[in-house]
Amino acid sequence: MQAADPAERRVAIIALGHSGDPAAVGHLARIVADPDAGVRQQVAMALGEFDGPEAAEALAGLLVDPERIVAQAAADSMAELKDPACADVILPLVRHAHAFVRIGALRALKELRRKDTLKPALEALHDHDAAVRVQAIGVIGFLKLEESIPALTALIGDPDAHVRRAAVSALAFSQMKSAAETITRALKDEDWMVREMAAETLGLNANGALAADQLISCVVDAFWQVRLKAIRSLGRMKIDRAVRPIGSCVSHEQANLRKEAAAALGEIASVDGEPFLAMIANDPDPDVRKNARWALQQIAARKAKAGS
Repeated sequence: MQAADPAERRVAIIALGHSGDPAAVGHLARIVADPDAGVRQQVAMALGEFDGPEAAEALAGLLVDPERIVAQAAADSMAELKDPACADVILPLVRHAHAFVRIGALRALKELRRKDTLKPALEALHDHDAAVRVQAIGVIGFLKLEESIPALTALIGDPDAHVRRAAVSALAFSQMKSAAETITRALKDEDWMVREMAAETLGLNANGALAADQLISCVVDAFWQVRLKAIRSLGRMKIDRAVRPIGSCVSHEQANLRKEAAAALGEIASVDGEPFLAMIANDPDPDVRKNARWALQQIAARKAKAGS
């Protein structure tokens, strides 16, 4: 690591990283200011093999490196940290002047799941940079604290679609009726990716069935991806009145949608689904045929049970 040739130094750094020896962290930390950007990048990558505050401290210095390739490597390695004690080193970076650093810090805090990261994450929801807000939502979502629901609810009206989508996704942890109501509102979002996430997330909420009619409306959404997630949730919740709307999708050109429709009809297992499943019993897609056969078996089993 004292060689004049940067290539030799990089080889030594790689060896230290692969060693898995915690003592290597101290050696790597001493060359975070190497004059060669490629060497510093390699240090950031090697530190990703380790955990703990010492590695976090070295990575924090590399996260503010003027060379983007170095800073990006540091951000990626920081995101792999698991020791909650690392949060003490990372938290000050949440208020850094540069958005890239704030994004990297918040991204790293997610996996650490420290409750004291909630307050700075909530504050970061007001950041002018949308990407920072998205990462702050990630921290909140990983903590899964009901007290954060009002803040996440407010983000359903955020001007950035990525932020709105992240907020809907984060609400998946809650089984509260208020969370389901917020997600239901997102089914009418102007951005299809937000509607898609809302349709999926409702299926994970114990109160999601309250939005069954709204989900049924999504089965005719202009984007098949939204239809697919709505169908999946309706099937998971076994909504009988959704059989015909779901059945109308078995003739869609997108095989993934036909497959999901068949699976949902099997989950609901209503006899009303039989005519639709018969239409795809010989579908050109093997996965669609497989799901259709399984769904017909589920319906047959339900009828047999009812007649016994």
